[in-house]
Amino acid sequence: MRQELVGRQVDEQIAHRFPVGQRLRVLDVGMGQGTQALRLARAGHMVTGLEQDPAMLAVAREALAAEPAGIQDRVRLMEGDGRETGAHFLPGSFDVVLCHGVLMYVPEPDAMLAGLARMLAPGGLLSLLVRNGDALAMRPGLHGDWTAALAAFDTVDYTNRLGLDVRADRLATLTATLSGIGAPLQTWYGVRVFTDGTEAADKFPADAELEQLLAAEDRAGRTDPYRGVAALLHLCGVRG
Repeated sequence: MRQELVGRQVDEQIAHRFPVGQRLRVLDVGMGQGTQALRLARAGHMVTGLEQDPAMLAVAREALAAEPAGIQDRVRLMEGDGRETGAHFLPGSFDVVLCHGVLMYVPEPDAMLAGLARMLAPGGLLSLLVRNGDALAMRPGLHGDWTAALAAFDTVDYTNRLGLDVRADRLATLTATLSGIGAPLQTWYGVRVFTDGTEAADKFPADAELEQLLAAEDRAGRTDPYRGVAALLHLCGVRG
């Protein structure tokens, strides 16, 4: 659900900001299993995937190996820390930089974000997917955990489903950060307004119902006040 929604939003931003048919240089930082990297390579773009976890990198390599040779030729997978992009790439090397589901593991993200912005060519797109720090009380509240819900109003720290202590980001704070690093916020979406709390192993609904669900999530994710209480925020900044 998350990958499909965010993929559609990335496609929308690319279509708005780049000429049709332009082969873009994409950097996917913390790419995980490579879902977005492969999707963009299939669309014709040149993609570099950077992943710190060797196990996840192995999964991405296996997925890439199953792709046709033409797509494999458009993807480069590298092991590395997203906080050290300057050690791997020259400034302005990419048209699009993705950083999805990474910032929650970075205690002080400003330096990393500044490094990602430097990777962008002028007019380049920075796509961030973060946990919504303004809606941390929603999940425990909907599950009737009132102690946790009350505590969540006053913090951006939380424990994720893997049992790890991580942090969320507030929209206003990231908006100010993006402006300060020269990639001001242009558009933002909410992701998983209605489906937060469902498990990855849950059975998907039938195709027709799934399309309705995606349509409802898509509509809510771009409509106030719904997007403000989404579990995740997808922020799109553009390098000046």
